[in-house]
Amino acid sequence: MSIVQSAPDVQVGRPSDRHLFDRRLFLAAAIVFALINLLGFAQTYYLKGFFSTPPLPSLVVHLHGLTMTAWIALFAAQVWLVRSKQIRVHQRLGYAGVALGVLVVVTGFFTAVRAAKFGSSSFPPGVSPLPFLAVPIFDLLMFVILFGAAIYYRKRAAAHKSLMLLTAVNFLPPAIARIPIASLQALGPLWFFGFPTVLTLVCLGLDTWRRGRLNGVFLAGALLLIASYVVRLAIMGTPQWLAVAAWLTSWA
Repeated sequence: MSIVQSAPDVQVGRPSDRHLFDRRLFLAAAIVFALINLLGFAQTYYLKGFFSTPPLPSLVVHLHGLTMTAWIALFAAQVWLVRSKQIRVHQRLGYAGVALGVLVVVTGFFTAVRAAKFGSSSFPPGVSPLPFLAVPIFDLLMFVILFGAAIYYRKRAAAHKSLMLLTAVNFLPPAIARIPIASLQALGPLWFFGFPTVLTLVCLGLDTWRRGRLNGVFLAGALLLIASYVVRLAIMGTPQWLAVAAWLTSWA
């Protein structure tokens, strides 16, 4: 089982060119994924000692930070293994990716519900905790769907890789929202959901252009991810969601 690439697909065109394009695209994705998370969480986690930011509120938050850092490192390691043609190692490491994915969901859930129940300095100004809980909960829901589908399509390389790319994009909004540039933060969802949306569409367009045909799984995953941004913003203020959010915080 792999976490980025598995059995090769039968494709039209020049395989060497396609593979070179894929390697470059995933190298860029791994670098961007890591840099955005570093920029977003530098003051509150990675470089916390250099800034006067509040201490981490609980051990769960620290475990969540470690787990997400491990996920970013694993994504980068899998990209490197594919580039260096160590496919068997890449596939075996995929099993560790499944176990780590479970930890991502568990620590992410308890971090989110504790923040909604007890408050967090990371909430956007003027947004109440219970409505905002829709954002991280949908992050986790989309991760489960996209990563689960990537496992299902592990023997179809093009579909598998595109879904793993979307799992990385899915985790960008929390980091993007925390990048300490006031003019960008002031844009709110237009910025932290808009940028991943544009990035997703650009990757989909490049993939379609390079392969000469549309990857249906990539398209479905991209549309689902983008639609989730709209849905969570639409429901977060509704009485139905507030009731669900209140129940979820009982797990904190």
